[in-house]
Amino acid sequence: MGDACGIGPEILVKLWARGAPAGLVIGCPEVMRRALACVLKVGAADVRLPRVVPLAAARDWVSLSDGEMGVWSPPGVPGDLMQAPLGQIDRRAGQAAAACIRAAMALARSGEVDAIVTAPLHKESLALAGEPYPGHTELLQQEGAEPGQLPLPVRMMLMNDQLKTVLVTIHMSLRQAIEQVTYDTVLETIQITHRSARSWGLERPRIAVAGLNPHAGEGGLFGDEEIRIIGPAVEAARRQGIDAIGPLAPDTVFMRARHAPDHPGEFDVVVAMYHDQGLIPVKYMGLDHGVNVTLGLPFVRTSPDHGTAFDLAGRGVADASSLIEAMRMAQCLVAGRASGR
Repeated sequence: MGDACGIGPEILVKLWARGAPAGLVIGCPEVMRRALACVLKVGAADVRLPRVVPLAAARDWVSLSDGEMGVWSPPGVPGDLMQAPLGQIDRRAGQAAAACIRAAMALARSGEVDAIVTAPLHKESLALAGEPYPGHTELLQQEGAEPGQLPLPVRMMLMNDQLKTVLVTIHMSLRQAIEQVTYDTVLETIQITHRSARSWGLERPRIAVAGLNPHAGEGGLFGDEEIRIIGPAVEAARRQGIDAIGPLAPDTVFMRARHAPDHPGEFDVVVAMYHDQGLIPVKYMGLDHGVNVTLGLPFVRTSPDHGTAFDLAGRGVADASSLIEAMRMAQCLVAGRASGR
């Protein structure tokens, strides 16, 4: 359900109201009932709102009837979570969000669920709860593997119908991100992107790799990372049979990759070097259809591409479109894996 003080619970209610496929909500039944009341406040005569049903065990959700939202509260959700005020950063909300993610990962690893769709959490709430991870992706990377295994090599992809972008580095300062752009991290990102795109059904995905510096370094005039690091990684990927090209100028590569009815994109996906370089172009196209996908996990995980929107929490007016797209994409990715692609 994401952060209990944000809009996650409310957009989950709207997801169910729009006829979402049966699924399990991992969270707090009382928080979900409060979210239902918030949505009801603004009037919902044209939709069928769900009935919140607390579950004693996660597996009980399979016996629910149409229109029922099964909510399972896993160990670690604070008993006083409802005292955390809506629209504010709170340790208890961060603690609950982390507990729910870990419970979801356990279900995914055991095969009890096919995919995880996560509502937004707040990174400061997560930090106040004592979590060492700045967000979903890092937590999934470190704890998504089987016990005793090394952390998984995962990457964040943000996508909509027009553009897909995969990031080499994510939640860190820009100075740290530049230091983390290495031959190994760039090559691994290209490899993960290639494998993931093939699982979607693209036999030979076309991957564009953005440069780090203005104009991709302009032959070393504005920085030499393209010559020393990114270019050699692209060449290594090409020797492995991957259709990768770059480094390309970051100020034009996203326009070249964009797919639109009047503009067929030159590439299927863009590999970007750092968080804002890759996410600004996708988010500029609109948050309502953007989806965050974690690549490299042994299970499917998607989420909406927006945050907790504390300023909207409790008002019942938050838009669920991005969450609906995340659910749709999770179904597509599950189907792709099941077909053996």
